[in-house]
Amino acid sequence: MTKLGQWLCGFILLGSAWAALSLAPPGLRLPAAYREALLPLPVYLLVAFGCYSLATVGYRLATFNDCEEAAAELREDIGEARADLRRRGFRF
Repeated sequence: MTKLGQWLCGFILLGSAWAALSLAPPGLRLPAAYREALLPLPVYLLVAFGCYSLATVGYRLATFNDCEEAAAELREDIGEARADLRRRGFRF
């Protein structure tokens, strides 16, 4: 299962549980404090997901690895391409 599928399954599971509790089935009597906390729950989860996303992107950006070998190989390829173009009459 892809990561998108996992997130969608979790979203559907939490959304259906929230909807079932928010619609208040006739036999279920929730205390007022629970109902007040239950209604804005999707907004809280959205904010928590945004914080998680920002933290993940920040961590991955902070631990980004430099690839010195790949950079040197790329510079070498650029030099070869420039030499080939000069040989064909292009000027830089």
